[in-house]
Amino acid sequence: MTTSDVPNLDALLRHFADLRDGIHGGSVSRPDKEEHFRTAARLLDPYARQALGELNDELLLGQGVIDASGVQRADDRSLFHAWTLWWDEQSAADIPPVTLYAHYGASFHHPHLRGATVSEWPLNVFDGAQAAAELPTLRAIAAADLHNLVFERDFRIVPATMAGATGLPAHQH
Repeated sequence: MTTSDVPNLDALLRHFADLRDGIHGGSVSRPDKEEHFRTAARLLDPYARQALGELNDELLLGQGVIDASGVQRADDRSLFHAWTLWWDEQSAADIPPVTLYAHYGASFHHPHLRGATVSEWPLNVFDGAQAAAELPTLRAIAAADLHNLVFERDFRIVPATMAGATGLPAHQH
């Protein structure tokens, strides 16, 4: 069953089915699920970069730097791939960068997405179309992450705000 009118919600349905059926992408073993994770991270890469690039261009006025870690294994044997957006005001405020973080915890049934300050979102991506459907989720995580970073410090860490941007069309100022 899919929700074709809202494609990114299909991931939630895949998530619930995984939990129900005890599988992830048709796999039961940890090594097979880890291979799914590696594939998902590769498929998500252009969309994660796009979401962070949009935030950088529009709100950070192009002043940020996007980095990606590639898939890595943590000390606890979990897997992760992080995409980060750094900028001067954020670094000076000593707060984490806007982060899109895909991870497959060592004790998890399947992988998840989160931000530096935004917690878990199911990661159930097995092909390019499913990765593309996650773009709204990646955008939402990035935007929520930036919001939470502003909450940790203040609005001055966002260059567009300091440059007078209001988010309103010019005729509504």
